[in-house]
Amino acid sequence: MLRRFFARSGVAARRAVLLTVTSASAATLLPAAAHADPVTPRPAASRVKAPITFDATLARAGIFVPTLWHAAAFHAPLRLQAAKLEARAAEAREPRTVNADDAPPIDWRLLAGLDYLTGKTTDTLKALNGKEVRVPGFVVPLDDFMEDGAEFLLVPYYGACVHTPPPPPNQIIFVQMANKKAVKLTLFDAIWMHGKLKIATVESPYGTVGFTLDGTKMEPYSAR
Repeated sequence: MLRRFFARSGVAARRAVLLTVTSASAATLLPAAAHADPVTPRPAASRVKAPITFDATLARAGIFVPTLWHAAAFHAPLRLQAAKLEARAAEAREPRTVNADDAPPIDWRLLAGLDYLTGKTTDTLKALNGKEVRVPGFVVPLDDFMEDGAEFLLVPYYGACVHTPPPPPNQIIFVQMANKKAVKLTLFDAIWMHGKLKIATVESPYGTVGFTLDGTKMEPYSAR
């Protein structure tokens, strides 16, 4: 019993000391806080954000950088990229001349999209009308004894119009070389014929032709 009494007395004494220290600290701090300088609020004008503006040169290229971030080291690569983008856009706006070597290849299945009875064409073929193309095929001279010439027919297989009946009009092209330049008319070798394709009906010694080609270049056929 005595042990429990003294234990409880010790706890009560420690609590009394703690309360005394806490009260003394509060009495010291409260007067100091009462005499402290009041906090001055920031003027309302200083909290108003300035309007954000963007670098005009970079903005034209779709790169939006606030002018507040101006720094030579930061903007140098961005300005270089913007200059490249503007140069590409200017190049895209300029009309591009297609070289003979860059002309897209087309095959005879695409040319079969011309209905030679009604004159109707597929949208893909219509888009190529008047464009530079290159077509593989075999030469058919307009005269059996011609070895050179500036005008001839182009057909999809060897012997057409000569040893076999002529193909349908949508499988024959009438070629006219630019500036009437004569080329070697070799019947046995496949070639690539470059030039401007046109959907036009022409009569030839071998029947009706569905296309013309303003020839610019003839070269041996290669799978490319």
